[in-house]
Amino acid sequence: MPSHARITIAGLGAGASSGLTMGVWEALRGSACIYLRTGKHPVVEWLRNQGINFQTFDGFYDEASSFGEVYERIAGQVIEEARRAHVLYAVPGHPLVAEESVRLIIEKAEEEGLEVAVLPAVSFLDAIYTSLRLDPGRGLQVVDGLRLEDRPPLPARPAVITQVYSRLVASDVKLYLMEIYPPEHPVTVVRAAGITGEERIETHPLFEIDRLDWVDHLTSVYIPELRRGDWDVGREKSDELRGITTGSSYGKDISYETPGQAGGGQEETDGEIEVVEVIEDDEQAGWDGDELREPTYEDETESRFPLDPLVNIMARLRGEGGCPWDREQDHQSLKPYLIEEAYEVLEALDEEDMYKICEELGDLLLQIVFHAQIAKENRQFDINDVIAGINEKLIRRHPHVFGSVNARDSREVLVNWEKIKAKEREGGAPKSLLVSIPSALPALMRANKLQKAAARVGFDWPDYQGAYDKTQEELSELKSAIIAGDRLEIEEEVGDLIFSTVNLARLLGIEPEGALSKTSAKFIRRFEYVENMARTKGKDLSHFTLAEMDEWWEEAKKAEKI
Repeated sequence: MPSHARITIAGLGAGASSGLTMGVWEALRGSACIYLRTGKHPVVEWLRNQGINFQTFDGFYDEASSFGEVYERIAGQVIEEARRAHVLYAVPGHPLVAEESVRLIIEKAEEEGLEVAVLPAVSFLDAIYTSLRLDPGRGLQVVDGLRLEDRPPLPARPAVITQVYSRLVASDVKLYLMEIYPPEHPVTVVRAAGITGEERIETHPLFEIDRLDWVDHLTSVYIPELRRGDWDVGREKSDELRGITTGSSYGKDISYETPGQAGGGQEETDGEIEVVEVIEDDEQAGWDGDELREPTYEDETESRFPLDPLVNIMARLRGEGGCPWDREQDHQSLKPYLIEEAYEVLEALDEEDMYKICEELGDLLLQIVFHAQIAKENRQFDINDVIAGINEKLIRRHPHVFGSVNARDSREVLVNWEKIKAKEREGGAPKSLLVSIPSALPALMRANKLQKAAARVGFDWPDYQGAYDKTQEELSELKSAIIAGDRLEIEEEVGDLIFSTVNLARLLGIEPEGALSKTSAKFIRRFEYVENMARTKGKDLSHFTLAEMDEWWEEAKKAEKI
């Protein structure tokens, strides 16, 4: 470690303690002020066990709103400490590979005249090259998975996609790469390359990479090149799956403007990732003379995956030689599945599980396409009519967006909406405002919608107090019916009480369906606690008294409040 440097920037290697260089190890042992960019690195625990004292900047990741803000704060604090004394700043891998905080520190140090020493280390790229037996000299791209829009990989050359640090990022990477590569293109997912006992390397089709539950901050993806034959066949297959007419690229038009020929060993740094382009010649790269150019994209608003493939699959399932079960279904037989799929979407939304939401929305979409296909076979309508109808309705009912009508807030939007719907009904026989509320809705939801519709024309309590008094009145009437013993009257009064309670919830700003769902979930949690307590006693629940079960129930309530 140079004694005259005020800042030493050291690389901690790819993760194994054996990857630390002697120079870095000596610097760590001899420094009084050590900062690590993150403690989430395999070698950190080993350093702690060796008695190395350090601080990390992990707290900045929790506080900042972006990575850019994190790196600015890190650089600022390192510079501030260096004004007083020597600082050692250590980062995973090689300090000059994909380390934006290092670039900022060097830049700020130069401005203040603070000397910086850089101690190299094994990069995570070196570990990947070794684990996958890759020779970067034969042509390799290293691309930041968070910035694919800015610099996508060229499919005729192999690529390593970095920063695939979560399943969410893997999903974004997958969707973008499927614009360039076939969905079935084999890719290799690498986690903790070179770290004994932690390394994991698996090859999967591109479309599966976000389904791997072991993707984390040590993960990268290697993509083999598409050779000319694979390019043509893969493009045709990908286009067939999406219903896209074959053109340049898979889903987007990618054109390139030439900045100049990439020479052997050239390195480009863009943002947080080093982009390495090592090209021996065009023939070897298989790119037919086209040069590396900046990408431009046409029509970013277009859907990446049109409905045509799903519609075609459903037509095949219901056609000759298709699936017997699918061919037997009709609108009536599918009704339970439509309701079931809708509720499964709601459950996924309550769980806030992104992958489950995505899957359940797909299942719900399948039901829509299924019904449209049946209607098409009966020469009634098809999916194009469904989409055209809702497009036209949305435009017609949003004149404040697509026309000249002004709407200052959501209340005015709803007023305009009702006026437009009333105009749409003109010319026919007069109908009740409530006729548009489907009778097949769950009773609680239907009651809420009926009350909202009536309230929009002024038939409503001025505030919640009137609705509250009404629930008390209905409760009293129910009590009288119970005393009288008239079962039909009891049923009617129970319905009145529930209807009044829904109205009270509405005026309090509470969505009754959601509130009841939460209460049901709470009941399940508490009852499961009671069941578990019975199991610990080695007896069936039926062997305990109500008083004993009620005691456990109260324990469950107290536990939830802690």
